[in-house]
Amino acid sequence: MRNLYKMIFSLVLMLGVCFSSLAQNNGAIEKQLTEGKWINHQDGYVPNALGVSDKTVKRYKIFEFKAENHSFSMDSIKQRFTGHWTIEGNKIILKFNPKNVEHFSKNTNPNSASGPYWVTADVLDLGTRVGHISNDVLKFGSNSKYDCAHESSAVAGLRNFWEFTGFANVTPGHLLMMLIGIFFIFLAIKYDYEPLLLIPIGTGILIGNIPMFQAVDFNLKLGIYEPGSVMSYLYSGVLQGWYPPLIFLGIGAMTDFSSLISNPRLMILGAAAQIGIFVTFLGALYLGFAPPEAGAIGIIGGADGPTAIFLSSKLANGVNVMANGVTVKNLIGPIAIAAYSYMALVPVIQPPIINLLTTKKERLIKMKPPRAVSRLEKIMFPIIALLLTAYISPTSVPLLGMLFFGNLLKESTVTARLADTASNALINIITILLGISVGASTQADVFLTKDSMLIFGLGAASFVVATAGGVMFGKIMNWLSPKDRPINPMIGASGVSAVPDSARVVQVMGLENDPTNHLLMHAMAPNVSGVIGSAVAAGILLSFLM
Repeated sequence: MRNLYKMIFSLVLMLGVCFSSLAQNNGAIEKQLTEGKWINHQDGYVPNALGVSDKTVKRYKIFEFKAENHSFSMDSIKQRFTGHWTIEGNKIILKFNPKNVEHFSKNTNPNSASGPYWVTADVLDLGTRVGHISNDVLKFGSNSKYDCAHESSAVAGLRNFWEFTGFANVTPGHLLMMLIGIFFIFLAIKYDYEPLLLIPIGTGILIGNIPMFQAVDFNLKLGIYEPGSVMSYLYSGVLQGWYPPLIFLGIGAMTDFSSLISNPRLMILGAAAQIGIFVTFLGALYLGFAPPEAGAIGIIGGADGPTAIFLSSKLANGVNVMANGVTVKNLIGPIAIAAYSYMALVPVIQPPIINLLTTKKERLIKMKPPRAVSRLEKIMFPIIALLLTAYISPTSVPLLGMLFFGNLLKESTVTARLADTASNALINIITILLGISVGASTQADVFLTKDSMLIFGLGAASFVVATAGGVMFGKIMNWLSPKDRPINPMIGASGVSAVPDSARVVQVMGLENDPTNHLLMHAMAPNVSGVIGSAVAAGILLSFLM
């Protein structure tokens, strides 16, 4: 009996020692586990809010364990997950709580009024993970990519801060786009090239390419492509195409059509310059762009930024689905930047082409002064022109309707307050918003593509062809015109609708050849008709390709 008691006592003692040792071991593991934080530098994060990327990057993931209630949190940068932990022997068991998450995706329904993004809810359950501590590393067995190093809370905080700095997220593409933005601002300030456009666009390029942390299903609401951000809301005016009509309203309120009314035949030069649109359209098709994309690219040849934005927002918006089931590319940013860039460079691009295609004798031609235009003619013109162009191309009404409405406000003389608002405050505000949002859309990972480079090449070619087409048709018209009503072929170059820069180029070149030869009023006729022509061309392309 005594031997039995000894055996029971020895067994209890051994169990006590074992439990004591196990408790001490668990206590040591618990102490180590709850001191500081555990960090994993894991690959696999897609650096784009909508998951649009062909690469992944490494991001820090931080575990923090609490001793009080055996809870833990995992900050995966994109989401913060929580759960409870237990220790069984040397195993650490992590049980995650299910978490409600949101997924962001593009809204591929062009007729939806819910905005450019869909937000869908989901419940994510990471389940259970089992790990152990070895050499100050929290290991998860065969899932070595989850292994976490032990760091102090201060170090973990610094690493987390570093993740969100621009230095940690910068790429060569960001730096290149920043140089382009600075170059635009330089051109605007140093050489006065379209400063009202290039300074907002250049600043927008800088804003859009500030390197910030982005990841799929993670939304800081900062970047232009992040749903709900301020820049995203501003960019909706580009995506939905309502900035351009407001720009046209202001242009109409500032435009004097007298030169065109007094000499209607010069409208032909404005139409001739639109050859650049259709040549570029064919070139884009040849380079492999889909017809809607090629149509949006072609309008760059009209030298009209708002029209280019309007048409690309309808045809190349990254939303519309073609008959073959393929979604069109989003080319709004490259097209807008190309159109405005070449508009600003009109004083550089056009003079060599004009000199090449005209003789000294032709450049010295003086044109008959335009006749005076009555108030009734000025009032009737926007009404008749609206009805005529609308019947020819109803799809151009959003642009031309606002253009002629703005002009009627001006010429009626009884709505001076409205005309003043449209031609000053309104167009200035829209120009700022349009420029900054178009510039910001040139985010490096979206903008720096082969397609963008092709678009810039096609844009340059389209300006050359448009200018040459206008000049050559001017030569033909001069040859056919009566001797007492000659036409200086240089004014054909102003048929591109870069108002009023292309007309100024002709004026300057006329004065360089003959200080008494003032061509500005004559050049404004094809210049303003070019605005109308490019909008009509856009409407025709839209009706065929939509």
